[in-house]
Parts: sequence; structure tokens; C-alpha cells
Amino acid sequence: MRTVIVDDEELARKVLLEFLATHPEIEVVSECANGFEAVKAVAELKPDLVFLDIQMPKLDGFEVLELIGTDRAVVFVTAYDEYALRAFEIHAVDYLLKPFAAERFETTLQRVKQRLGGKLPPPAELASSARPAEQFLERLVVKDGTRVYVIPAAKLDYAEAQDDYVALCTEGKKHLKQQTISSLETALDPQCFLRIHRSYIVNLEKVTKIEPYSKDNHVVILTNGSQLPVSRSGYARLRAFLDQKTRRG
Repeated sequence: MRTVIVDDEELARKVLLEFLATHPEIEVVSECANGFEAVKAVAELKPDLVFLDIQMPKLDGFEVLELIGTDRAVVFVTAYDEYALRAFEIHAVDYLLKPFAAERFETTLQRVKQRLGGKLPPPAELASSARPAEQFLERLVVKDGTRVYVIPAAKLDYAEAQDDYVALCTEGKKHLKQQTISSLETALDPQCFLRIHRSYIVNLEKVTKIEPYSKDNHVVILTNGSQLPVSRSGYARLRAFLDQKTRRG
């Protein structure tokens, strides 16, 4: 079983290596100290199993999962995060809570072997349920070929639904990501982003004006000149938000 270990702590990687040393059927093909290394290693080495730390600089474990897909077994390794643990249990995802004993590690490994070939839930869904309430995305990650783009949420102009994908529009470019617009909507701060149409979420900071388009429809015009359709219900939400903002002064 080809395996990749991803953890920014060298000691944590060594612990996993020691436990795995008693399993000749497992071949550790790469050790990665950050998320970018992990994305590259998984794409090149195509492992069967990934031990994935959650709290890492640059890219966290959930962002790495979004970029590597769900075609392999993943065991999350975490020091703490009650919300993440609850999400793992709901979605029946394997995890190891640091520090873990050899017995717990063996149990997890047996589960992995039983489930090998099965897919994880959609990464965005897992990440969303693992996120504490009122904690929203501060950045979005997109993989395009071998490149990884990290987009600060504040720089997102708008998102457009395209079947099971969303086009993330920022600084004059569009990045396509496999995620539903409803899932993205729940992950973004509602004080900054609003669903104005079944196919559009807009960054409210980018809106310069609202204009009538037809009898019952409007368009919003963004700072970059883009025009987005606003549905009747979207217009009601937009008006309610602006009225609330006006009352706050």
C-alpha cells in the first residue's frame, strides 16, 4: 500500500513512520512538511493512503483534501478540534487524535484496509461541517493543472454556478472549482457575501450600484464593471441587507 505522510511536525512524521515500520505491506513513498508538498506528491506518486495533518501553515488539511480529491484513503491526524472530530464521526472518516497509542493506530489501519477503495464525502461538505459556527472561509483554494491558487475571500468579486462547479471570479480571472454554489454559500461570511440569484453570489464590497433591468428584475454593477443578474428574491435580500446597514449607520 503506497502511503504519503503529511505533517509539518517532524516528530509527528517520525511517530507515524515507527508505527508503520511493523507493516511491510505499507510503503511510505513520501513525507511532506506542508500542504503544497502534499498536493505535488499525491499528483505525482498516486498513493493509496494519505495520513493528513489538519493544522498546517500555507494550506490546512481540508484545503489539501479539496485539491487531491477523494480517490484514495485519507486518515486525518489532528491534535485538537472538537468540530472536526464530530464531522469525521458523522461522515465515518478515519482520524487519529494526537497523541495516539499503538493500539489506536492499529485500529485505524484495520479500518483503512476494510474501507480501501471507498470514497470520502465531498471535501467541501466535510470541511463545512467541521468548521465551527460563525467561522467562515478566509481563503479559497483551486487547483488548475499543476498550479494551486490561493484566493483571499476578500478578493473574490463573485461566484457563478456552472452545474456541479463554481467559477470564482477575482481580479479579472475565472477559476473553476468542483463545488456546488449552495455549499460555497454556507462557507462564506453572510456579512460580506450574498446570494443574489440562483447562480450568483456577490461580494457586497464590490457592488457599486443596483439598476433596474426589466419590470421585475435588477442587475448589480461591480467595481470592475461586471453586471450580474439579481432575482426577485435576491433583490429582496439585497434591499434588506442595505437597509440594515443604513440603520447601523
